[in-house]
Amino acid sequence: MTSRAKLIPTRLPKQPAAAVIVMHGGGSRRGNMMVSPTQLSVLRMIPIAKRLALIGRGQLAVFRLLNSTRGWDTKHTPVDDAHWALEEIRATIGHDVPASLVGHSLGGRAALLAGSHPAVSSVVALNPYLYPADGHTDLSGRSVLIVHGTDDRIANPGTAEAVATALARSTRINLIRVRGGKHAMLGRHRVFDGLAAEFVAATLLGAEPHGALAEALAGQAWMDV
Repeated sequence: MTSRAKLIPTRLPKQPAAAVIVMHGGGSRRGNMMVSPTQLSVLRMIPIAKRLALIGRGQLAVFRLLNSTRGWDTKHTPVDDAHWALEEIRATIGHDVPASLVGHSLGGRAALLAGSHPAVSSVVALNPYLYPADGHTDLSGRSVLIVHGTDDRIANPGTAEAVATALARSTRINLIRVRGGKHAMLGRHRVFDGLAAEFVAATLLGAEPHGALAEALAGQAWMDV
């Protein structure tokens, strides 16, 4: 039986001004390619989705995407699931709205690679698991934020910086390094969650950013918090 991607609404206003898709990570497991709604990589995105719904003040439609398979199946990748989700949201809302993709780990990679979709205005990649070639993605016209923990031992922060440098040639991109942050984002989760939510609100709703994000958007493209 072939599994299918699923969209789980966190908040769906009657007339949303914009939409956000929250995308989980998680590697594949031998003999089990199905995504479980209770796996840790999925559960850790729930607080981020709730933070986005709160900061959206009833203007953001917020959805969590459950991928069709675990990990990165090259025959049908999480990027394909993201494209499906964007079209599904358009059908649900009934018209086009600007969208943001917020992903963690492999979900962060999928968010960046799916960011070229015409509906996408901004992308947030949290501790993204990237490859150097991902820097060739065409994200011109989008706003991009990469947030990476300095103590991430699963997704290489150096690769993320190299990809960010490559992407900066064609799009506006900010990279914020979270001192002591690890891959699961548990120790400093409020920093990761807060930066993601504020960036989405700023890029989709024109909200005023604060603190580190305000400094980053004002011109300090690479910074530590």
